[in-house]
Amino acid sequence: MSNYNFEADTGKILDIVIHSLYSNKEIFLRELVSNSSDAIDKLRYLALSDKKLADVSDEAAITITADAEAKTLTISDTGIGMSKEDLQSSLGTIARSGTKSFLEAMSQAKADGADAESDKLALIGQFGVGFYSAFMVADKVSVLTKKAGTDEAFLWVSDGRTGYQIEEAEKQTPGTQITLHLKEEEGEFCEEMRLSHVIKTYADHISYPITFQQGEDERRLNAASALWTRPKSEISDDDYNAFFADMGAGYGTPLLTLHNVSEGAVSFTNLLCIPEMRPYDLFDPARKPKVKLYINRVFITDDTDALIPGWLRFVRGIIDTSDIDLNVSRELLQHNQTLSRIGKAVVKRIVSELTKLHDKDKEAYDKLWDQFGIVLKEGLYEDTDNREKLLKITRFKTSKSKDWTSLDEIVSRMKEGQETLYTLSAESVAQAEMSPHLEGLKARDLEVIYLTDPVDEFWLPLVGVYGDKSFTSITKGGLDLNQFETEEAPAEEAGAEQDYEALITAMKAELGEAVADVRLSKTLTDSPACLVADENGMDIQMQRLMRQHDPNFKEPAPILEINATHDIVKALQNREKDGADIGLLSDATHLLFEQSLIIEGKSPPNIAEFSARMTRVMSKVVKGH
Repeated sequence: MSNYNFEADTGKILDIVIHSLYSNKEIFLRELVSNSSDAIDKLRYLALSDKKLADVSDEAAITITADAEAKTLTISDTGIGMSKEDLQSSLGTIARSGTKSFLEAMSQAKADGADAESDKLALIGQFGVGFYSAFMVADKVSVLTKKAGTDEAFLWVSDGRTGYQIEEAEKQTPGTQITLHLKEEEGEFCEEMRLSHVIKTYADHISYPITFQQGEDERRLNAASALWTRPKSEISDDDYNAFFADMGAGYGTPLLTLHNVSEGAVSFTNLLCIPEMRPYDLFDPARKPKVKLYINRVFITDDTDALIPGWLRFVRGIIDTSDIDLNVSRELLQHNQTLSRIGKAVVKRIVSELTKLHDKDKEAYDKLWDQFGIVLKEGLYEDTDNREKLLKITRFKTSKSKDWTSLDEIVSRMKEGQETLYTLSAESVAQAEMSPHLEGLKARDLEVIYLTDPVDEFWLPLVGVYGDKSFTSITKGGLDLNQFETEEAPAEEAGAEQDYEALITAMKAELGEAVADVRLSKTLTDSPACLVADENGMDIQMQRLMRQHDPNFKEPAPILEINATHDIVKALQNREKDGADIGLLSDATHLLFEQSLIIEGKSPPNIAEFSARMTRVMSKVVKGH
């Protein structure tokens, strides 16, 4: 038996691995099982060119046994095994590429401040120390191994602190057997149920059978069949539905399933599902994607922000690749070009499949849009690469369409000479339908797009146009519809502004700083008045959003537009000319303003004064004044 001491620096790294590196202790089982799978892969590969290994490579298995009384957990495999030199180089020397330089770099990262922890993990990423995670739960680890094609077996033993021992041993078959002598408080890892849960979570799709053995009893812990590795021609809808259910992706069956294999600059497989119904956490502020990353069928993480953007967080499933670089803990992905390329390719594929569904099956796509359209619109704001494609499949309700309709369909219905797509922001379709801003456009048979999602206020200014058609909000002033004159909506009469100049001046004086201006409307046909924003200013709906997010936000004063053809406005003009009942003119001016506020979803600034004015005006009407 030979004794070997860990170098001082090696001991420091072990301490980091055991106490600081992994956030979850159960990860040790994933690491050891993954190593066993790799060992079997290596043996099978070597057996292709070495006939002596062909026989021993046939039996591929990973076995887990536990002894609760002795508090030991053993993981055995039929893989390539290790020689004495392998044990010394792989298990006896950590970071042989430069232990001291590693520690110096880590110390520098710590000195740099806020990002020290993430920098430390990134630095550790270049060193293969997954095996040492076993010492998180064990105070002693022994490794019995025999390398395939040799007659010698060896036993490696260490407490993870002082050093390790290697001695010759007896083992009949090639492979490795790792025995963990568990710490007193880690007895849970002798329980079949606990082990089964960990394997199901992290290694269910490893292609070799993982069995739990206790006495004569033996039970399979993993499915040992990654659905996404099978040809699509061999997979039924029932198989996909079962995968959907196993992933916890939602109720029912998937509305859309995407199963693709990509080979080239980067190679990966994706099996993704879009559920029929919104998941309960769709509007969680964290906006975390729910796609799992696997490497060679081993679960790595479900923290996949770098692969799947937040606006596709309703997508469920897996991405499996061997081309992504990981740090040692496999919990933080290194943001490199390979990762970026895979992410872009996956997003492009999802958008392509959504486009196909949009073009071929309106009913199915409308169902999808009902559930996830509000989230897909976030992509219009965030994803410049796919913005044009997303615009093509974005759906809207309009003043002419109660069903979802596309921008292309809206453009096809535009009037001759119309260069503008008219929009109306509101909290709901019902509120939009009641808006007085629609009146002039409906009278001219112009279609108006309803924007009822908060995100609309953010993507629309970035987009600006669709093809050669610009977007114009009808709640902003300066809207000129005279080119679309109809019998119901004649062109604005010349000189009308001068006719109402005195009334407008009086109303401005009465409302004071509550309004930025009072002017005649070019769009109202039925309502006496409405509020609009400055044509170069912030839309009214955007002002509402700003107010919700910032209580201190000061809204700019709106513009009050009055309808010169309405009986109320005509009557007020006559009273102003006659100088009769100035009190009624004052009350009516304020009521028109406050009524317009209510239509926009706001409350009058002073409810008591509003009620008093309403009472005074009603009294005069009832008395016939």
